[in-house]
Amino acid sequence: MNLKFAATGLAVVLALSGCQRTSSDYGSSSLPPLQAQPVSPVQAGQLPPPGGADSQFPAAPTSNQQAALTPNAPPPGGAMDFSKEQLVGNWKVANGGASCDMFLTLTNLGSGSRGGTRGCVGPLTAMGSWEVANKQLMLKDRDGNVIATLYKAADNRFSGSASNGQPVSLSR
Repeated sequence: MNLKFAATGLAVVLALSGCQRTSSDYGSSSLPPLQAQPVSPVQAGQLPPPGGADSQFPAAPTSNQQAALTPNAPPPGGAMDFSKEQLVGNWKVANGGASCDMFLTLTNLGSGSRGGTRGCVGPLTAMGSWEVANKQLMLKDRDGNVIATLYKAADNRFSGSASNGQPVSLSR
């Protein structure tokens, strides 16, 4: 019993020792105030248009690419029927020469179902949900914007394009 009492007392002492002040006055400092530093003048000028030859960012999608991402657009001639339930699970994604993984669930998220990617590049990194309409699989970002549209090309294979115009395919 004495050993238990000693251990409890030691624990209390250690806990209270962490509450001690390490300085007698927190309100003052012995350090001098910082001195103002000179700043170079601000420059003014016109920025180059986005997507120019010197730009590090890709060009904006053309109107032709945007039309391909229109929700509920008429399906292409060879598009096959499919259901949401057939899509649930893991998929291998090929996107612009790179590959990654996609996971589709039936958990509701906004107007679609929850989904996500791992190891993807480009627009697919922002995937948060997906929807099916008119033989079309629409992948959406976390804000609900369509970032890719795909159509069933064969059993366990979907093909389409991302919002940046790159081809996208799913397979398993």
